[in-house]
Amino acid sequence: MAKQNVAEQFVDILARAGVKRLYGVVGDSLNPVVDAIRRNSAIDWIHVRHEETAAFAAGAEAQVTGSLAACAGSCGPGNLHLINGLYDAHRSMAPVLALASHIPSSEIGLGYFQETHPELLFQECSHYNEMISNPEQMPRLLQSAIQHAIGQGGVSVVTMPGDIASKAAPEKTVEHALVTSRPTVRPGDDEIDKLCRMVDEAKRVTLFCGSGTAGAHAEVMEFAEKVKSPVGHALRGKEWIQYDNPYDVGMSGLLGYGAAYEATHECDLLILLGTDFPYNAFLPDDVKIVQVDVRPERLGRRSKLDLAVWGDVRETLRCLTPRVKPKSDRKFLDRMLKKHADALEGVVKAYTRKVDKHTPIHPEYVASVLDEMADEDAVFTVDTGMNNVWAARYLTPNGRRRVIGSFSHGSMANALPQAIGAQFVDRERQVVAMSGDGGFSMLMGDFLTLVQYDLPVKVVLFNNSSLGMVELEMMVGGLPAYGTTNKNPDFAAVARACGAYGVRVEKPKQLQSALKDAFKHKGPALVDVVTDPNALSIPPKIKADMVTGFALSASKVVLDGGVGRMLQMARSNLRNVPRP
Repeated sequence: MAKQNVAEQFVDILARAGVKRLYGVVGDSLNPVVDAIRRNSAIDWIHVRHEETAAFAAGAEAQVTGSLAACAGSCGPGNLHLINGLYDAHRSMAPVLALASHIPSSEIGLGYFQETHPELLFQECSHYNEMISNPEQMPRLLQSAIQHAIGQGGVSVVTMPGDIASKAAPEKTVEHALVTSRPTVRPGDDEIDKLCRMVDEAKRVTLFCGSGTAGAHAEVMEFAEKVKSPVGHALRGKEWIQYDNPYDVGMSGLLGYGAAYEATHECDLLILLGTDFPYNAFLPDDVKIVQVDVRPERLGRRSKLDLAVWGDVRETLRCLTPRVKPKSDRKFLDRMLKKHADALEGVVKAYTRKVDKHTPIHPEYVASVLDEMADEDAVFTVDTGMNNVWAARYLTPNGRRRVIGSFSHGSMANALPQAIGAQFVDRERQVVAMSGDGGFSMLMGDFLTLVQYDLPVKVVLFNNSSLGMVELEMMVGGLPAYGTTNKNPDFAAVARACGAYGVRVEKPKQLQSALKDAFKHKGPALVDVVTDPNALSIPPKIKADMVTGFALSASKVVLDGGVGRMLQMARSNLRNVPRP
């Protein structure tokens, strides 16, 4: 049997860690690794058109599966292109292993062609970032990188010069059992006892939930019922906590709706569950606050805490709920449910009024129809900007659907690349990219990746020929919109030229049939929907302390618009409110 080289050993270890694909663009320093993949049936090489797409795709795959995913870039510019997608994966706690291939080891530090210093460049977007400068470091270094990515939730970067990859692997190496899943973390008894006392002493408790409530829906509902608590959520908590939730009071923050803001400010104990909600202007400063998070570095960095609890949300509630005294007074909960329903009643007309005749098409209407027509287990990937608004307001979670976006990093152009990663996981599952024309055109080249691999991703393009969210930011800041207009092609024609299905929708009555036909199409499809560029609703009174960048400390709800099927849920929850 021929002796392995370092590249072959590298690929074998990735396969043993459960990696199914390596996304990237080939290049000379990366060639030994790509060739090793060619000869290894356990891993596929996924050739994308831009390395940023590779990192976004790997991050999305990791979020869908919960397992390690991987991407790679060749030396210099190749691996530099990974950085934006890696930032997003890292901030989303997606376990991703990135291979930054490097110039020949003998030339490092001598200003060689394409020389960079990956071990410095990727420092901020990784838990682990080291270079293999000697074959003897394998496989221990790679094993450590894998365990950092999985164990801490985020990115590990391994830099490897091309000549090192081609060298013979050491004969006597120590390969140990790899960690491929994370444990749960239980708080100490002292913290549980303190939290129990605070809950028992509080008359009005509100829960505010983030992505850390994934897998804890039942526990959150049980606790909310016992203490009669309204349950609000951040954007990343929506898919995990909003469905089957009779205590739902909506979302707080820049895209907020309903009564979540009031519920967090009018309680006397606010419990933050698994959320690193960044907009502290929307958090109260005059109520007691407890934060529960599995990442201790996040505790207290957004607001002053009366108690910090280091633990997994599910395990914390499993310990806490049996100990707290049940509350019988529903007055606060019922008042918030009523406020929530009233708030949604007040804005729902924004997308129901003359939508069948309004051109350009209301984007709210597009999102509402898409929500109704998409599969019950669809994966939605959502571009940053106004598409975040439509996803937050209109996509209805049910415990099976997934909604993935650049919700923490806030990058443009994420939806199409993330759809690629999500679709490779399961070709039979419906994947819908909610793209804006700005984001889509930024990485439009990787639409060709859909065609090359015949990935059945459906791109629904909200085409308002502008950078809509930036226009809104400018207007809120009192500035005239400038530099935000896009001169776009007929994107449906572009899709057809690439070999995919493409249809352009300019009238509301065309929308349903266009989506139906695209969803029925076996391969990649693009629905180019021309939407109203003026679908930007500003608060009725703009105050001087509303500043650019959306740090709107005086604004509870930034955007006024429809809320889709959420109104139906709010009305349903009102049935639980006793009538006088």
